[in-house]
Amino acid sequence: MNSDSDLQIAGDILEVPHLLRAPREHPATVAEFAGLARSIAADRAQWEHLVRYDATTRWYHRLRTGPGYEVWLLSWVPGQGTGPHDHGGSSGVLTVLEGTLTEHTGRGTRALEAGAQRVFAPGYAHEVVNDALRPAVSLHVYFPGLTEMPMHAPARCAGAAYGTADAADPYDSAAAVNV
Repeated sequence: MNSDSDLQIAGDILEVPHLLRAPREHPATVAEFAGLARSIAADRAQWEHLVRYDATTRWYHRLRTGPGYEVWLLSWVPGQGTGPHDHGGSSGVLTVLEGTLTEHTGRGTRALEAGAQRVFAPGYAHEVVNDALRPAVSLHVYFPGLTEMPMHAPARCAGAAYGTADAADPYDSAAAVNV
């Protein structure tokens, strides 16, 4: 009969530093990118003083870059929107920091209030608009960094082909998370 405990066999893991995984300086998984967005969202001092509102165009500011990713801060006055688009080969995390944004896809429309987070795969097509009566602020993490944003015909936004998850158009692979 073997009475050896795991501790006797392996030793105390805290006494074996070479077995501990070093914390990553930069995120590398979808979950880590979503976590990065949540941690930035929670630290208002990191972004609040940077926000500007522009009545003529959506305002944006690149907040951070790292190996293979970038983080953008955007503001939206009422009525501003993106137009129907996708993000090319980039995946992303959209987090609403203040206000409410509306996301349109072929599967429907959803209101994203402060704290809502969307995670999407490359090629995910949507349109984001501030339909509310007050400004909104959002945070966007793209990995790899955003190099293209192909625009789609406006008619596709209302049609079933926009953002549907069929073999020809697998763009509705986003997940909604409330944080």
